[in-house]
Amino acid sequence: MVSIKNTSKSSGSKKVSLRDEIGKFLKYWPWFLICVMVTVGAGYTYIRYTTPIYSASATIIINEENANGSGSEMSAYENLGFISGLSTNSLEKELAILRSRRLMKDVVKTLNIHIRYFMEGNIREIEVYKNHPFNLKVLKFDDDKLKSLGGAKYAFRPIKDSYFSVRNLKNEKSFIAKAGVPFSLDFAEVVLVTNSNFKELPEITIKFSNIEKEAIKYRNKVQLIQGGKSSNVIELALQDPVKQKAKEIIDQLIYEFNRDAIDDKNLIARNTASFINDRLDIINAELESVETGKEEFKEDNRLTDINAESQMFIQNASEYNRKLQEVGTQMELSQAVLEYISSSSGSDLLPANLGIQEGGINQQINEYNDLILERNRILVSSTNENPVVVRLNNTLRQIKGNIVQGLQGMRTNLQISQGEMKRQAYSIGSRIMAVPSQEREYRGIERQQNIKEALYLFLLQKREENSLALAITAPKAKIVDQAYSAGNRIYPVPRNILLGSIILGLFVPFSIIYLKDILDNKVRNRKDLELLESNIPFVGEIPKVRAKEHFTIQQNDRSVLAESFRILVTNMQFLLSKAAYKDKGAVIFVTSTIKGEGKTFTSINLGITYANKGKKVLILGGDLRSPKLQPFKPKDSQKLGVSDYISNEKLDLKDLIGNSIFSEHLDILSSGSIPPNPSELLGSKRMEVLISEIQLKYDYIIVDTAPAMLVADTFSLNKYADVILYVVRAGFTNKNLIEFVSDANEAGTLDNLGFVLNNVDITNLGYGNKYGYGYGDGNKKNIKIKS
Repeated sequence: MVSIKNTSKSSGSKKVSLRDEIGKFLKYWPWFLICVMVTVGAGYTYIRYTTPIYSASATIIINEENANGSGSEMSAYENLGFISGLSTNSLEKELAILRSRRLMKDVVKTLNIHIRYFMEGNIREIEVYKNHPFNLKVLKFDDDKLKSLGGAKYAFRPIKDSYFSVRNLKNEKSFIAKAGVPFSLDFAEVVLVTNSNFKELPEITIKFSNIEKEAIKYRNKVQLIQGGKSSNVIELALQDPVKQKAKEIIDQLIYEFNRDAIDDKNLIARNTASFINDRLDIINAELESVETGKEEFKEDNRLTDINAESQMFIQNASEYNRKLQEVGTQMELSQAVLEYISSSSGSDLLPANLGIQEGGINQQINEYNDLILERNRILVSSTNENPVVVRLNNTLRQIKGNIVQGLQGMRTNLQISQGEMKRQAYSIGSRIMAVPSQEREYRGIERQQNIKEALYLFLLQKREENSLALAITAPKAKIVDQAYSAGNRIYPVPRNILLGSIILGLFVPFSIIYLKDILDNKVRNRKDLELLESNIPFVGEIPKVRAKEHFTIQQNDRSVLAESFRILVTNMQFLLSKAAYKDKGAVIFVTSTIKGEGKTFTSINLGITYANKGKKVLILGGDLRSPKLQPFKPKDSQKLGVSDYISNEKLDLKDLIGNSIFSEHLDILSSGSIPPNPSELLGSKRMEVLISEIQLKYDYIIVDTAPAMLVADTFSLNKYADVILYVVRAGFTNKNLIEFVSDANEAGTLDNLGFVLNNVDITNLGYGNKYGYGYGDGNKKNIKIKS
C-alpha cells in the first residue's frame, strides 16, 4: 500500500484565475443583494431614528499678565513681600479653570440647561430650546432632593383657560396647575408663564436633571484645543443635539471664565485697597504723635543742634584715648626691655627697633650691640685676658648701665604723662556726661518719625496704583471668534452611514463565503480536483441525486444523471484506447479512497449505461469484505459469488453469475460469502482464471472494489484492470486524501487512472447549469442506491 502524506500537493501547478475567484462569489449574488438591502435598510432606519448631533466652536486668546506684576492689582502685596509668586501666568492653570466643574455649574444655572423641554415628534422626542410654548420659572429649587430622586420628568398638557394637567411620568401622579400661579413639584416651587406667540399650546415634556450631573456631562463634552505647543490661542468645541444650545454654552463658558477672572482681580484689588487705607489711618495717627512729641521735647530741654556739640566732645575724647594707648604701649615696651636686660648674660644682644620713641636709648642699644659683635669676633682668635677684650667689656658694662638708667627714666616720664592724660580724659568725659541724657530719647523720637514718614508715602503710592488697576481691569480671554455652528450634522452623516451599510452588506456574505472557502477541506467541484492533481485525467461528473429522484438510469432516460454517465462513457474511450484488451472484454475497476464515496452507485449506473447501448456487461463484486451487489439480483438467485468460486474449485462460474434486475444485457457476479482472507483470495491463481473466463463472455467487466486506502484488496487486483475509475465524492472526500491517489499513481500501483467526481451539486456541474440546457427526467420507479 501507498502511504498518505500529511501535506497536500501544492496548487501552484495550475494558475488560479481572478475571474474564477470572483465567480466563487458571484454565484451567491442573491445573498449579497439581500444583505445589502438589509444593511442599507438598517442604516436608513438608524439615520431616521437617531438624534442628530451638531458641533459649535469658538476661538479665544488667553491674555498674559506682566511678568513682574508691575502695575497689576497684585503688585502692592508682592512689593510688601506677602504673596510673592502668586501672579505667575500659566496656561495650564487657565485651561484647568476652563475645565472646572465650578465654572460649568455656573453655566448650567445661568442657561437653565438642567431643565429641558421636549415635544413629541413623528418618530422621536424633539428638544425645544429657547422658543418654548411656555416657560417654567423656578422660584425655589432643591438640587439635593432632585439628586436623591434621580431626576424628574413631567408632562404638561394644556386643558383650557390657562390650566394645565401636570403628570409625573415616574409615578404617574397628576394634578392641575394654572399659568401664572406658583405650584409645588417634589423638589421645587415653580410658575408657568405662557408664550403669547403660540395660539395653540402643545403637550410638553419637561425633564429636570441634577445641576452637578449636567455640569459634569457638559464639562466632559467641551473640548479645549490648543493652537500650538506654546500658543495661548484656544479653540473651544462642543457637540450637542441642539446647535443653538451648544453655541450658547460655549459663549456663556467664555463669559463665566472672564467674569471669574475679573472677580478674582477685583476681589484682590478691593482687599488691597481696604488694607492700605486701614494702614494709612494708623500710620498717620502715629506720625502726628511722634512729631508732636519731638516738638515738646526740644522746647522742654532748650535744645538746638545736639549732634554738633556731641560730635566735638566725642572727637576730643577719642584723641585722648589714642594718646593713652600710645603711652601705655611705650611703658610696656620699656618694661619688657628692662626685664630682658636683667635676665640676659653679658654676651647677649639687646632687642632693637621695638618702636621705643626715646631716640637716645635706641642709639645706646645699637652701640651696645655693635660692641658685642666686635668682642665676639676678637674672642674667636684670642681669650678674655686680651687687653682689647678687657677694655670692650668695661665699655659694655658702662653702656648697659646707661641703657638701664635711660629706660627707667623714660618709664617714670611716661607714668607722669599717663596720669595727666587720664585727668584730661576724665574732664572731657564729664563734659559729655553733662550733655542732657534726653539726647538718646531725642534720637529715638527722630528715628520713629523717619520710619513712619517713609511707610506713609509708600502706602499712598500703592493706593494710587491699586485704584488705577481696579479702574482698567481687562477680560482674561479675548474672543477671536464667537461660538459658531455650520449647521451641518456631524453625526450621523447619512452618506457615511449608507456607504458603511453597503460595505457591511457586501462584507458579511463575502467574509462568510471566504471563510467557508478557506476552511473547507472537502472536494467540491471539478476545479478542486484539477488544482490538487493535474497528472490524472478527469473523466466525468455525476450529479447529486435527491431522495425523490431515481438513483439508477432508466431505458431512454434523459435525466441529468443519465447524461452525466453517457458523458463518462464517452470520456472513458480515451483511457480504454490505451488499454491492451482488444479481442476480450475491457476490465474497468471502480474504486475510491474510503467507504461511502459512491463506488457501487457508479458501478451499477455505468453498467446500465453500457447495457442500454446493447453491450454485454458484467458487474463483479470485488469488495469481499462488504458485499453490496446481491440486492440487485433477483430474490431467488444464487447468493454464492467470487469468494466462493475462488475457494471452491468444484463450483462452476456460470452457476454463480445471474441476471440483474435492470437489464437483460447486464449480469451481476456478487462478492459472495465474506472470507477470513480476502487479500489472499484475490491474489490467487483462481482469481486470474475467473477474470480470463469472464473476459471471453462480456464486452465490459465492471469491478466494484474495496476502498483503496483502507485495505490492500484493490492493489491485489490492479494487474487485471484496463482502466481504473477513481470515485471522489463532492462535499465528502477530504482534499488531503487526493495525495494518496497521486502517490499511488506515481508509484505505479494504480495505473491508467481517471477521476470521477460523484454527488456534484447542480450549481457546480459541468456546463449544463451554466448555459441552461435541461434534460427530461424519467418517470419510472427504481431501486435507490447510496450515492
